[in-house]
Amino acid sequence: MSLLSTTDEVAALCERLAAHPFVTVDTEFLRETTFWPKVCVIQLASPEEAAAIDALAEGVDLTPFFELMANEAVVKVFHAARQDLEIVWRLAGLIPKPLFDTQVAAMVCGFGDQASYGELAKAIARVNVDKSSRFTDWSRRPLSEAQVRYAIADVTHLRDIYLHLRSQLERSARLDWLADEMEALTSPATYEQHPDDAWERLRHRARKPRDLATLIELAAWREAEAQARDVPRARVLKDDALVEIALAAPRTEEALSNLRATPRGLERSRSGAEILAAIERAMARDPASLPAIERDRRSGNGATVELLKVLLRLVCEEIGVAAKMIATVDDLEAIAANDNADVMALKGWRRAVFGDKALELKRGRLALAVENGKVVTLDWQDA
Repeated sequence: MSLLSTTDEVAALCERLAAHPFVTVDTEFLRETTFWPKVCVIQLASPEEAAAIDALAEGVDLTPFFELMANEAVVKVFHAARQDLEIVWRLAGLIPKPLFDTQVAAMVCGFGDQASYGELAKAIARVNVDKSSRFTDWSRRPLSEAQVRYAIADVTHLRDIYLHLRSQLERSARLDWLADEMEALTSPATYEQHPDDAWERLRHRARKPRDLATLIELAAWREAEAQARDVPRARVLKDDALVEIALAAPRTEEALSNLRATPRGLERSRSGAEILAAIERAMARDPASLPAIERDRRSGNGATVELLKVLLRLVCEEIGVAAKMIATVDDLEAIAANDNADVMALKGWRRAVFGDKALELKRGRLALAVENGKVVTLDWQDA
């Protein structure tokens, strides 16, 4: 098993890999105790070789790896790429292009929602992936032979998976169907974590403008603090505590200390003072400047959403595509409420295979029926 630990070895490997039309890529990283992922091992393979890079080796320079990731003559193949891409973006300020994510491709090829690497390896490469090293501490050195073997296997089988899925997509003329997903994955906006946007994760907890204002300010404070200290958000303040403080909006140390979710002594700490300052900023905000509070889109549309779910399942079974690839439940709720909803299901190829039918169903021009035990669609004249 090849584990590279010097800059010269990494440079030579990347030079060889750059001569091929594609490389498969994976990383092993830790994130349990940090805000930003800490890369420990980088695995790479071409059709001819595979190797792992010890990213924590003393003195190793990963510049050749980043140059390979920026080389647009080489397709970079990942499985469930988002966290791996975040690592490259964080370390080098670039996103690998062109990109092929086998998990997304598998959804288009009918392997279901979010097929795992192990499932695809078994179905396509006919191998059972050894998972014995999956949860090991990749930051500890030296790495065992079993760890290195496990890591490299993640990119060797990925070659067969990629070639199979790409061939299937080309035969079915669906290669372009990946474009929207790959565009999102290669957009820097996907990986930029701005403190001012942190409240979005908890937006459903706010019901009044004041609640929303305090939630926005407190979430931004926590996000900035977690990033600055490079610790998980919960290490700064857990979600439940943050929401309870936001909804209660205490204005004094005593009021803050009296909340059930407040950690002991928080009110007397620097963080306590910053929380109270954030609440004061929230109270000073003009309610008109706040984002609109989303109301429950499902009100009065529950039956329509259920019909759309049936239609979506029917369409996906007919064309062999995972439902999540076409529309989410949120998309269906939006379509039920608005014929012009700004959702992907009403754009591009998704509209052609599902969106137009969804609108016809809403307008009574398409019907669902059961024939010979199977759900089918009927034009309104036939219905």
